[in-house]
Amino acid sequence: MKAVIYTRVSTAEQGKSGLGLQAQLNTINEFCKVENIEVVGHYEEVLSGAGADALERRPQLARALKQAKKESAYVVVSRLDRLSRNVAFISGLMESKVPFLVVQLGRNTDSFTMHLYAVLSEKERTLISERTKAALKVLKDKGVPLGNRTNLPEALQVSNEVNRRLAGDFANTVLPTIQQFRNAGDSLEAIADKLNKMNLPTRRGGAWHSTTVRNILARASQTGVAA
Repeated sequence: MKAVIYTRVSTAEQGKSGLGLQAQLNTINEFCKVENIEVVGHYEEVLSGAGADALERRPQLARALKQAKKESAYVVVSRLDRLSRNVAFISGLMESKVPFLVVQLGRNTDSFTMHLYAVLSEKERTLISERTKAALKVLKDKGVPLGNRTNLPEALQVSNEVNRRLAGDFANTVLPTIQQFRNAGDSLEAIADKLNKMNLPTRRGGAWHSTTVRNILARASQTGVAA
């Protein structure tokens, strides 16, 4: 089996950091190695995945799909939302002649499960947008000048919410790789060592330790993700 890797982050800031893109790439490469899948290409993009017409605005994904079709390969992503959070877009890809794999869901995920995750992903995007708008409205109704540095408590609250969201996204990205190592019988220390050898930084750009790995697994357990 052949694979064309596709990685994406949605903002220029994430793209410049390289952490999101590199984390996705390392996770997919490890998945392909374990599943004995030959990687024949890699495309990355720093662009929003919103909308059913996302393919028209994402040339790198279009190139990945074109190469995959030409070489009878799968397009592989770390998580479904790296393709899109739009159900219509995901459904369109599922109906196309180019198959794709999602590391987060595993190699043998059926179309029903894939579609279900697409629906959940779109719903999550809607809820995030609604929560953000609601939070800003509450601050505005309180007379808080948005962007005013004197309003430290409110600013810290919003910042903490963003940080929790980013931490969750990063944990979900690296979790499949950690789970593969754990299922193979590796200790927390051994997993941390392997992640460091893969040159995969932690979310804050540091080295992995057994406690860092334990925290990722603990987060997965608390949020109901199988670990």
